[in-house]
Amino acid sequence: MNSPDFNQIIDRHHTSSVKWDFLDRYLNLNTTDLLPMWVSDFDFPCPKEVLQALSSRIEHGIFGYSERDTLYYQAAIDWFSRRHNLTLYRDWFTSIEGVLPGLALLIQMLSKPGDGVVVQAPYYGSFAKIIAMNDRVLLENPLIECSEGYTIDYCHLEQLLEQHRPPVLLLCNPHNPTGRCWNHDELSQLLVLCKKYGTTLLSDEIWADLTLPGEKFTSILHLGNEWHNNIIVATSSSKTFGLSSLRISNFLIPNAVLRQAFVDRLNAHGLDVFNSLSMTAATAAYQYGDVWLDKLQEHLAENRRWLEQALASSAPWCRMVKAEGTYLAWLDCRELGLDDNALQDTLIKKAKIAVSMGYSFGDKGKGFIRINLGCPRKYLEQAIIGLTQLTPH
Repeated sequence: MNSPDFNQIIDRHHTSSVKWDFLDRYLNLNTTDLLPMWVSDFDFPCPKEVLQALSSRIEHGIFGYSERDTLYYQAAIDWFSRRHNLTLYRDWFTSIEGVLPGLALLIQMLSKPGDGVVVQAPYYGSFAKIIAMNDRVLLENPLIECSEGYTIDYCHLEQLLEQHRPPVLLLCNPHNPTGRCWNHDELSQLLVLCKKYGTTLLSDEIWADLTLPGEKFTSILHLGNEWHNNIIVATSSSKTFGLSSLRISNFLIPNAVLRQAFVDRLNAHGLDVFNSLSMTAATAAYQYGDVWLDKLQEHLAENRRWLEQALASSAPWCRMVKAEGTYLAWLDCRELGLDDNALQDTLIKKAKIAVSMGYSFGDKGKGFIRINLGCPRKYLEQAIIGLTQLTPH
């Protein structure tokens, strides 16, 4: 396999890219001359083996009703065994077109209108959307800022669980936007509290493969089968390999009763047909993507190192929060002395970059921005040039 060139510039305009072609619509901007560093969508082509598998499948020419075959399941099972020392079973797998739709259906299944759903703040904005639009109540468990990034406030969490008795806690691991990978002890404390108060833990582990060198991802499934009755894990190859628009994800549900209830809900919505190209891509990615991912992790780690050093030198008012995973940089801009509207206006007009504004991740995100490091180095260099135009008030 030829070594991938993650610094290659590939023009993504006119490909219906949300990140590049719909910037003005999604961020409500009146300009399109910005460097897009916002949505968590990287600017790299997927592995050549995936492209070859897709090409071969397309050449066949028939795209009738399709189902997951043995190779699909085995490729995922082998991947998680190889990469994460995690034993999965075929019976646990349920599949749906995307993690967010699955989470929304599970929230409907496990709770009723008016019930609370706990999330750690700052939180992924789409979590808030699916909670609110399903008439549930978002219960914030604010993370604690510290020199090593963020930690979970267990005292506050227990107060929430005791007071509201929420049926669901929605965890993001690794955490978006902060990049924390929750460790064994942290997850153990979460599971103990969830069991005590009868809360089902939904763990969105879509970023699991994108850890930094030397860091370890711990799934809630690593903690043992004594917890399996009230945990559900969301996985996908989409973030790892850049396959988001192909729309397929797996929800791992060890509890047979919960699993059948979810399958029934999928069937009730007619979600029992699978995209043949999505399954082909996911299977090939898990079968052949190891070397490609190793190189990607190196590139992302070097991008993070470079940006942190460049910020310290050229824009010291901007502090990068320590992370263990994802390709997202969570940047503290509070030293600029600007409110969020002024900060966004300045980033657009002076820095000429489009970022994910921290306030979109809830009140705990105010004064922060999230930047996508999944790009060629040239884009980071351009972003730094823009950020040097900003000075503290």
